[in-house]
Amino acid sequence: MRRFVIGTAGHIDHGKTSLVRALTGIDCDRWAEEKARGITIDLGFAHLSRGDLQIGFVDVPGHERFLHNALAGLGGIRAMLLVVAADEGVKPQTREHLAVCSLLGIPYGLVALTKIDLVAEDLRELAQLEVEELLAATPFAGAPILPVSSTTGEGIADLEAAILALAGRVEYEPALDAPAEGGAEQPLARLPTRLPIDRAFHLKGLGVIVTGTLASGAIRTGETLEVFPGGDRVRVRSIQVHGEPREVAEAGERTSLQIAGLPLEALSRGLSLVEPGTFAASARLLVRFELLPDAPAPLSGFVPIRLHLFASEVYGRLRPLDPTELAPGEHGLAEIRLAAPVVARRGDRFVVRRPSPAATLGGGEILDPAWRPYRGKLLPPALAALGNAPELPAALAFWVLEAGERGAEIDDLARRLGVRPNAIEAHLRRLTNQGKLLAVPAGPGRGRRFLAPATYQRLAERAAKVLAEHFKRDRLAIAIGKADAVRRIVRGRGAELADVYLDWLGKQKILQVSGDQVTLPGRGSQLTSEESDLSTQVLARFDAGGLAPPSPGDVGQALSAKPQIVDGVIRHLVAKGELIKLPSGLILAASAVAELKRQLLATGWPRFNVGQFKDHFGLTRKWAIPLLEHLDSTGTTRRMGDDRMVVRQEGA
Repeated sequence: MRRFVIGTAGHIDHGKTSLVRALTGIDCDRWAEEKARGITIDLGFAHLSRGDLQIGFVDVPGHERFLHNALAGLGGIRAMLLVVAADEGVKPQTREHLAVCSLLGIPYGLVALTKIDLVAEDLRELAQLEVEELLAATPFAGAPILPVSSTTGEGIADLEAAILALAGRVEYEPALDAPAEGGAEQPLARLPTRLPIDRAFHLKGLGVIVTGTLASGAIRTGETLEVFPGGDRVRVRSIQVHGEPREVAEAGERTSLQIAGLPLEALSRGLSLVEPGTFAASARLLVRFELLPDAPAPLSGFVPIRLHLFASEVYGRLRPLDPTELAPGEHGLAEIRLAAPVVARRGDRFVVRRPSPAATLGGGEILDPAWRPYRGKLLPPALAALGNAPELPAALAFWVLEAGERGAEIDDLARRLGVRPNAIEAHLRRLTNQGKLLAVPAGPGRGRRFLAPATYQRLAERAAKVLAEHFKRDRLAIAIGKADAVRRIVRGRGAELADVYLDWLGKQKILQVSGDQVTLPGRGSQLTSEESDLSTQVLARFDAGGLAPPSPGDVGQALSAKPQIVDGVIRHLVAKGELIKLPSGLILAASAVAELKRQLLATGWPRFNVGQFKDHFGLTRKWAIPLLEHLDSTGTTRRMGDDRMVVRQEGA
């Protein structure tokens, strides 16, 4: 079954609902208030089946007060059926609805000139000329205009034939089991599942029901979907498409779902049901925006708006970026900041209205659904990558650069685009082969991350600077601790890739990693003769102290040496392994620790406690606990509850 969704548009009381009823036999006005007042207030739905073709109709309100309801239904339709009454001609909402359809990028359109039974032939021709003139400056120029009367039935058959002919010419989505093509511009059926909710209600005996036009992907009975924004999950209990039970609903179909997992009060128009893990909600967007020619004034700075994106309606602010002021009829790049997050993907079409007094300002296309505002010199390259250069590789390369030292995972990039990861793998592989990206293992079960070469270059320059400054401040230091080096070289969540970075930096001879120490390749601290003599005397003092050595301050005072020089000599001796710095910061000679190990093994103890250890070696708790922690860390002892076990080599 081929599917085609068409939406009505036009001024109030021009006969949209009557026309749909004449075509399908279905009355779209379902509310008592609509029937009492004789106007459409909310969305209505109908369908027409002919052979293997199913036409879905979305009937929208024509009154200006209910345009927000109309906008909720126009997202995702394939064609516009503009309805103009022959006895009234083009009216304000005719123009506004037509502008909205143009902004939404609806690809096809035709016009029904209604109520021809109420006018003479010359007035009918005049109305048709007026419509042709209206369409001339829009993407729908040259669209068929068909005179009809829903009352007498005149022209209804011709209109149905024109709709069927249009639907027959449209390129249809491939079946779900058709071979998949690579690339990011995927058919809607291949994109992750996304159903913008335009109605949510409770049906007796069935429970919670939601409806919408399936924007992409497919939904199957029994599967789990995420509700965005929010992230709650629901299970699909049953599916209907135009009242018919189905096991699968596909992109482009008007879909009704019976769901379980959330109460009705947690669901409303504007939310979306999406495939888990494939979308992220955002409150900042970069867009290509067109200000309508009849907009009331130029735009500059932040202006209050109401954003309409599929079925969602969110207040926010819009600011032109390039150019920084837009005159009516102009287009450019703009930033939108919203009061609440929306679910969006690159390429989505939207409409912007002024909150008060209500008026449609314009609309356009989303370029980055997770925009980070930039200022100064960073703004032009961001706009060039995402706006002025519309190719997808430029956007991918910029988003990877934006991710910084943490890198970007393929799943993150796919969510930003609203595609599955396999849709962009070829682009990322090509960028990597061209040297525009660097691929990094992200960890077990996490695939790869991608880095920008400029990011790594900045990190390499920072590493060289950090090490140079460290050894300039501390000339006697042989190395810097690995953990300290990572903290000072790698920023933020980039530390997750610390081992990868240190490996790369080592291969480029920027630094050298030895165990838990980082130094400069070939570095060896050279002591002056005075420092060498002091080093010998300091080591002798610690050797003589055994397990009760003097403090560094006492050593310096006894040798009449400056504290900073003594500290440097001690760090030098620790780095050489001649002194040992315990976890508590206490320092003693390596020879004393070696003798302690020898004596401990000689005790014959299989196990011992802290008290035994203190008494046997004549230690205070201040020294006993750090020494035991050191012995544990070097494998001489192993902690077992409150006791320690002596670890002996086989044969010892």
